[in-house]
Order: sequence, then structure tokens, then C-alpha cells
Amino acid sequence: MLSLNKPLILASNSPRRKQLLNKAGFTFAVEVLPTDETYPENLLPGEIAGYISHRKAEMFQGTHGDKLVLTADTVVIKENHILGKPKDKEDALRMLNLLSGTTHEVITAVSLLADETITTLSDVALVSFRKLELTEINHYIEQYKPFDKAGSYGIQEWIGMIGIDKIEGSFYSIMGLPVHVVYQMLKPYMTRFSK
Repeated sequence: MLSLNKPLILASNSPRRKQLLNKAGFTFAVEVLPTDETYPENLLPGEIAGYISHRKAEMFQGTHGDKLVLTADTVVIKENHILGKPKDKEDALRMLNLLSGTTHEVITAVSLLADETITTLSDVALVSFRKLELTEINHYIEQYKPFDKAGSYGIQEWIGMIGIDKIEGSFYSIMGLPVHVVYQMLKPYMTRFSK
């Protein structure tokens, strides 16, 4: 495990983020505060994940000075449009049809609150889907119910295994946590490597 000189809080309920942070060797607690995730209309699509991640970290300012707080947000961008979490099955079907046979952008931003200062970094990856059949999309939605995922899919799930033929960038950023970025952000607070 990796020892830090301050307790670490992951401010996310995402099972993927918990799994990745744990696999990276960090010990942490999970604490989530309600955050308004709306954003100004004049923000560019590439700025939205960073804005929301920063907002999530701001919720902890003034209350967790002795701890490190890590927040994150992921957006899927297709032709300058944000594809958020689908509202229902029809919305998921619409999004996956839009992504089918094309390349899109995934941006995951992470923010670290340390000593009342917030640092936010973003990581960008490109994902290319082959042309998906309607039966494949319907099977995925029925079996995996991707309603908690931006863009209506998880790269680590069945649709990613059978449908994605190329990625440029970090697989883990697409999953929702750019572990290589998080590691560098936490490195100044590491005290030792332990067994």
C-alpha cells in the first residue's frame, strides 16, 4: 500500500473510481457531499468536467483542512455536445447510436483539495466504436443498464469489449479516474511504500 501523510477522502460514489484508487494502492474513506452540477452555458465542452470536479472539491473547503479530498468528473463529448448520464432506455439507445461507428472524446477531471487549496487537472482520451448493430446495443442496455454512466457505456463492460476498436489515451481515464494523474497529484503527500 501507499502511505500518505494525511488521511485521504474519495468524494465519489462511483464503484469504478473506488476500485481504481484501491488497486493503485491507496487507503481512503468515501464521503460525498451534495453538489450542484450545473455549469455556465458559456463554458466550452472541454472545460465542463474540470468545472464540476472543482465545484465538488469546494464543498469540502473549510471543513476538512487536515485531510486530502479527491473529486472527479467525467464527460463524453461528441461533436461539441456533452453526452451525460442517460435519462432512460430510449436516451441510452440514442446516445449509443450516435457513438456507433464514430470517434468521440472522453474527458475526466480530478481535483485535489489539500491545505484549503484546490488543484484541478484534466485528462483527455479518444474512443472509437465500430458500427454497432441495434441488437447489440439493445442487449447491452438490457443486461448492463448503463444509466449511471456518461455517454451510456462503460469501457470495461461488454459493449467496450466487443465494440471499441481503438482508444488513444488512458483506459482508466475513460473508466472515470486517470490513475496516472492522481498518483502524481498525491505523490508530494506520500511517506513510503509499504507491504
